[in-house]
Amino acid sequence: MPSGSHSRKTFIIFLALLYIFFIGWFVKLWINGQTEDIENLWTNFYGIIPILGGVYGLAVARHWGGLKSAVGRATIFLSLGLITWGIGIAIWIFYNLVLNVEVPYPSWADAAFIVSWPLWGIGSIYLSRATGAKFGLKNKGGKVILLIVPVIIIALSYYFLVSVARGGTLVDFSSESFLKIFFDLAYPIGDVVILTLATLIYGLSYKYFGGKYRYAIYLILLAFVFNYLADFTFSYTTTVETYYNGSLADVLFTTTMFIFSLGIALLDIRSSQAINSKNT
Repeated sequence: MPSGSHSRKTFIIFLALLYIFFIGWFVKLWINGQTEDIENLWTNFYGIIPILGGVYGLAVARHWGGLKSAVGRATIFLSLGLITWGIGIAIWIFYNLVLNVEVPYPSWADAAFIVSWPLWGIGSIYLSRATGAKFGLKNKGGKVILLIVPVIIIALSYYFLVSVARGGTLVDFSSESFLKIFFDLAYPIGDVVILTLATLIYGLSYKYFGGKYRYAIYLILLAFVFNYLADFTFSYTTTVETYYNGSLADVLFTTTMFIFSLGIALLDIRSSQAINSKNT
């Protein structure tokens, strides 16, 4: 079996096993009703998934020519975003296990999480250049999507995070810090911006990119959707004080990072080269 194809297959299988392991762990906690045990804190080691995905992605980018190609640059920035997000979880775990802070939010972990946004945003822009999204923007339908979708999602986020979770009060410094209010709204809104870029990348210009990589772009787009749902769920549950380590928000974050890493792995050009050489 060709080395490139073999390495990708091995990585995907290992990644899938890790994902199944942590999902099973979350289900066990839910069945047992565990919300404040030390075992809940250890589930945060799911952060190994984005770090592995990011490191593998940097190797994938090298085979695309690194910074010399649009896809290479896109893969680099998307992968760095995964790594910085994983660093954020590592900081979160430090608060959990060393500083005995069960829910360190907001904290220095957010400084790492938020760095992933511009990295993913830049990666999406480079990926749009590789897929020809600029052609899609010439269409009236593309412009409508660009305008309508973010407005709807932001409006819904505001309604649930402010009108529902806070009873219509946005700023209440007597019970919440300014940083928490900022991150509660900034995370979902930032996700909407990236999700919109990602939607434009595939929804408007998929035909300009090689068909064999459409599943990779599908998965990256789906990961941004799950990331929005995860950030929204986290912000909402921490506001209504129902969040705990290993809860639904962490299930969504784990799923996000698994899908994202899988999408990056499917961009591995080595497997395609191996198949082509095998057929010639």
